[in-house]
Parts: sequence; C-alpha cells; structure tokens
Amino acid sequence: MTISFDLPEEALMIRETVREFAQKEIAPIAGDLDEQERFSYDLTKKMGDLGLMGIFLPEEYGGSGLSYLSYIIAVEELARIDGSQAATVAAHNSLGIGPIYYFGTKDQKDTYLPQLTTGEKLWGFGLTEPEAGSDAGGTKTKAVKEGNEWIINGSKIFITNASEKINLGSTIQTITGTTPEGRKIYTCFLVEQGTEGFEARTMHRKLMWRASITSELYFTNCHVPETNILGKIGEGFHQMLDTLDKGRLSIGAMGLGCAQGAFELALEYAKQRKAFGKPISHFQINAFKLADMAVEIEAARNLLYKATWLFDQGRSEYNKFAAMAKLYCSEVSNRVVNQAVQIHGGYGLMKEYPIERFYRDQRLLEIGEGTSEIQRLVIARQLGCFK
Repeated sequence: MTISFDLPEEALMIRETVREFAQKEIAPIAGDLDEQERFSYDLTKKMGDLGLMGIFLPEEYGGSGLSYLSYIIAVEELARIDGSQAATVAAHNSLGIGPIYYFGTKDQKDTYLPQLTTGEKLWGFGLTEPEAGSDAGGTKTKAVKEGNEWIINGSKIFITNASEKINLGSTIQTITGTTPEGRKIYTCFLVEQGTEGFEARTMHRKLMWRASITSELYFTNCHVPETNILGKIGEGFHQMLDTLDKGRLSIGAMGLGCAQGAFELALEYAKQRKAFGKPISHFQINAFKLADMAVEIEAARNLLYKATWLFDQGRSEYNKFAAMAKLYCSEVSNRVVNQAVQIHGGYGLMKEYPIERFYRDQRLLEIGEGTSEIQRLVIARQLGCFK
C-alpha cells in the first residue's frame, strides 16, 4: 500500500490563497494593530469574505464545506504572519461555531450559524473561570430553572471574541444540579449578547494577541429560555471536552504557523546581517540553529496533519494525537521563536522587528486550550498510565 504525503488540491489552494491574503492584507498593519491594541473589523470581514469564518461548515449554513485539514492549514498560514488574526479565526471556528454545529438543535443551527459565517458576527466559548481553567470541572457558574427559563449567575474570564460589538453571543457552561451521588451536572447555554443580566467586558494590557479580543463575562440573574440549552441537560461537560479536543488542532496550527513565520524571519535576517565580513548565516552556530528549527517544524507539521487527517477520517484516536500535536507544536514554537530572537540579537528586542511580536504571541500557546502540563496528562491517560 502506498502512503502519500501530498496534500489534497483543496488544501493546497487554501494554503496559497490564505498565504497571499495574509502577506498582502495583514502583514502591513499587524504591527500597528498590536501596538494600538485594536481589533480590525475590516480584516475580520475580509476573512469572512474569503470563506474562513465557517470554513468547515456545510454550504447550507453559509460555510465553505471544506475539510478540517484545510481549516487547520488556513489557521497555520494566518499565524505565520500574525497570531491575533489567527486567534480570531481559530476561536470563532473551533470554539464558537463548533459547539453549535456539533451539538445544537436544527433551530439553533438555522438561527445562528448563517449569521456567523460572514465575518460580520462572532461567537464566544465560555468555559474558563477565575478558578476553573485547567480544572474544567471547577466551574462555579450556576443555572437554576424557573418555569420555562433558566437564571444564570456567575462569571467567565479569558474568553476570545466575546465582548466586541460584533459578538452575537457565547456558549456558557453552568452547573444545573447534582446527581444522587453528589456529582455536578453541567449544562451549556447559548446566551445572546444584550440579554438582560449579561455583561461582557474587554480585557486590556495583554502581553500577546493584542489585536484579538479577550473578555470577561458576568451573569447576574441572567434569564435565558429553555430553548437555548445546547443539546440536553447534563451534556455540558462532554460538549466542552469534545470542543477542546478539536480546538487543540487549531492551537497546534497556531504554534506551527508561529514557528514557521519566526523561522523565515530568522533565516532572512541571518542571510542579510553581516559580522566579521560575511552573513551570520555562514557561521556554523547560526546555520545549525536554523537547521534544527527546520527539522522541528517539519516534524511538528507531520504530527499536526496526521492528527487532523485522523479527525477528518472519523477515527476515534484523533483526540490523543490532537493533544500530542498541540503540545509539540506549541513547544516547538517556543524553541524556534526563542532562537529566532537570539539570531536577531538586540534588534530582536525592538518593536520595529516583527520577531518581537512573535516572541510575545507565542507564550499563550503553551497555556490556552489546555496547558502543556494538561496535555501530558491527557496523553498519559490515553496511554493507560493510570490504570
């Protein structure tokens, strides 16, 4: 049997299209957006026009109907230029649209999804709380039923895309009771922006992804109708974990793209910068740094694409490989960006050089969508280490 590592024509087309868009539209303004901590409605709309907001959704919901691999490659190409724009697309697709598409009722899909594929509206994913990040079961936000409504009280933090004026709403995990054995019952709700008792605030002064929106969400006697339950009562925890599995692929893509972009900046700089009469790429210490970067990036790409292929094939073991890919790609990006800054020397510490932004943007990749420590725990469980 032949094993082919050639990408499908669809994926190659997406790579070429998104790379050209990112170079032409994002690269010239990424630094200014970062410095001004400014979200770009124009870029978000253009990414919607390109078909990136809902890229894996069927056309009946306004999506592009492409494979998850094509989506992952699109995120990779965005992150190669700018982590903020990649974060907006990745969070909107994996965390925003994903739960509604995979777990929502037909009415919920028909109501929300067509609005979320144009780049004119965004959706948030409310899992993390001040005391519930890596411990997804530490949720304290509660929902109590009264008649045909549920009343939500609690808060969420570090939620991407959830407080900008084009946000349409967020998926919120709550506690809706306990089992006879005393275990918490988790249920997710679709809470629209503007619902009474719901307030979304933008977080500022971030180290990274400064042109992406990060939010705090507050619920004070927030009334939502029973029709806004995502799936069924008690399915919330499963829905969140399943969403995180898929989201790890997109964070892996961000790590891979970040590493690729940093490598290219370092290689270009090393060929141009001269010391002792010749380009610094001629010195073995730098040439070996660049060679090691290239090897790690290629290994990361193969692992991520395999994990995504497994998902596209409907293979259950994809979640183990998704954790592996997220872990490896994020840590490879750390090593590559660190060495890329080293090659730049003092210039790598100046905002005039984009590698400085890559250095900051990378840091979240080992924390978001499950820390590196949590990924190792997930992988160890899959290996049967605790049985």
